[in-house]
Amino acid sequence: MNKKRIVALVVVAGLIACAVFIYQKQHGSPGLTLSGNVDIRQVNLSFRVAGRLKNLNVDEGATVHAGDILGTLDDQPFTIALDDAKANHAALDAHRRLYRKGYRKEDIQQAKATLAARLAAQLNAHQLLLRQQQLTGTGAASQRNLDDAQSNYDQATAQVDAARQQYEALHSGYRKEEVAEVEANHQRAAAQLSSAELQLADTVLTSPSDGIILTRAVEPGTMLAAGSTVLTLSLTRPVWVRAYVAEPDLGKVAPGTRVTIVTDARSEPYKGTIGFVSPTSEFTPKNVETTDLRTALVYRLRIIVEQPDNQLRQGMPVTVRLL
Repeated sequence: MNKKRIVALVVVAGLIACAVFIYQKQHGSPGLTLSGNVDIRQVNLSFRVAGRLKNLNVDEGATVHAGDILGTLDDQPFTIALDDAKANHAALDAHRRLYRKGYRKEDIQQAKATLAARLAAQLNAHQLLLRQQQLTGTGAASQRNLDDAQSNYDQATAQVDAARQQYEALHSGYRKEEVAEVEANHQRAAAQLSSAELQLADTVLTSPSDGIILTRAVEPGTMLAAGSTVLTLSLTRPVWVRAYVAEPDLGKVAPGTRVTIVTDARSEPYKGTIGFVSPTSEFTPKNVETTDLRTALVYRLRIIVEQPDNQLRQGMPVTVRLL
């Protein structure tokens, strides 16, 4: 009986060993198991400009896609500012074109004619002065007449100088400094116009990515400061798992390592890939359940979940197994 019992035990042990071997061949050997939590990024959405909230198109729990319009501000003040910027830009653009073309030919010809007239008047005044000088020398004219002739000649000479300067200025065109000033003013007007257009566009709040609205912080009619949180968006992608590995097991994990992620809410595990291993150690966070001591040094992992669904929620505890 003892021999038969021993043989039976040997056979049973062999069968168990074969079953374990077959299971390991099909499912793999037990690997490293880690505890972690789902980490879904959130975005606080806000307007870049201040104003009165006109409307919100979504509520908490709404699913949105990238580019969807979520809300708008009252844009009337920004529309008025844009119209003013357009008018100022148009005026300075016309002023710039005027300076680029220079003075009109008609103005130059008029200045040239004025100079010629002033030269003729100066010549006439000079001849009268010479005649008065001769008459005064013979006693036929008084000193007063000579003084008047001298004064008329001086005035004519001054008018010639002024007319010549005016003609030369028009003929030479605007100075480089004047043209540079006009160009700078035009560039500043263009920048103000672009700023006004951008501010008007910023009165529309759009979703930066696919996700779910978590919170709605304000209601229409509220006066908002620039940057005030209006909505909180939970991003659909990417979904990560934050896990921690003890220092003795650090050699078993590396970026690119394939893992499975198990949750209590779903029987089928998720697949993932380790995308980041922290280069610095830290003490085990209190919310991480491990069999090691709480003061043990661990390294943080970021695991990218492949094909996540709505069952994965922020902070959900998960179990991570290396394949």
